[in-house]
Amino acid sequence: MLHPIHLNTENMCITIIGGGKIAFRKCRFFLTDRKQITVVSKHFISEFDTINTQVKLIHDTYKAEYIKNSLIVIAATDNPKLNLEIANYCKQHQKLINIANDSVLSNFIIPAHIRRGSLLLSTSTCGKSPSLTAKIKQELEITYDDSYEHYVNLLGEARKKILATVNDPITRKAQLNQLINLSLEELENLKRN
Repeated sequence: MLHPIHLNTENMCITIIGGGKIAFRKCRFFLTDRKQITVVSKHFISEFDTINTQVKLIHDTYKAEYIKNSLIVIAATDNPKLNLEIANYCKQHQKLINIANDSVLSNFIIPAHIRRGSLLLSTSTCGKSPSLTAKIKQELEITYDDSYEHYVNLLGEARKKILATVNDPITRKAQLNQLINLSLEELENLKRN
């Protein structure tokens, strides 16, 4: 059974085995913060040239030594036997493993998501219907547009102000709960006062 979790991967060692389109997509996903990303493959698609200064590319076949110090491992190869070998190693050594095309061998998946600053919304059908996942993601992108980044920041500032100034726990909780009913303009006015 999968459980939703948002994981702070900053400064974690991440290794991706594979040099194709799926490996590139997974690599780009993890480039959002500072991480130690290593990609291992005999051959890399040309897109890796655009990020080769941000990741360590190893031109070689998979060896267990390449994932020994990684907490997160992505196997994005077209070799099911190799993917199984990597999955077994990772599970024996308590590592997070994602087999790009096999959620059964994986102990985590990467859901479709949208980010609006501190607002992170993700969706998944656990591999049962990627088309539905994509449809839901598109709907979330429309409903929660780019203005939500500013809105969430204002909510955070208002929350800090309430926590610092309202001592009564019942009043504080009521005021915090009321914040989400305020419009963007009302939050901006609250910030000015």
